[in-house]
Amino acid sequence: MRQLKPLFLLAGLIAAVVLWQRPAPAPPPGLTSPTTSAPSRQDTPSLPAFLPPGAQVALDRIARGGPFSHRQDGMVFGNYEGLLPKQPRGYYHEYTVETPGAGTRGARRIITGGTPPQVWYYTDDHYRSFRRFEMNR
Repeated sequence: MRQLKPLFLLAGLIAAVVLWQRPAPAPPPGLTSPTTSAPSRQDTPSLPAFLPPGAQVALDRIARGGPFSHRQDGMVFGNYEGLLPKQPRGYYHEYTVETPGAGTRGARRIITGGTPPQVWYYTDDHYRSFRRFEMNR
């Protein structure tokens, strides 16, 4: 019996580790816990229809301060085209909106104005035109 005692202790330790690593059981169908429920529509700002699906990813990264996929993201946008309202240098910043299948950054950008951002613009033609939109964050 004395020789079996370490085996029983080892078996108990293994069982405890296995049970400790087991994920919590899922709630019954139709129920969700507060930590796993999806955000309500009121929590997610509605975006204009002209923004592509990838814009939400870019906007989320802007709100979090990164990480960004391209080193140019967050850099000062110079407004050299003069299509946006005139502001001091450093007011506008640019962020890439990914273009599926593009081997480069593509032509889509979100331009923010102010720090923190107060105005929002979207271009899908590499700065030839801009559409302003609102963000309720």
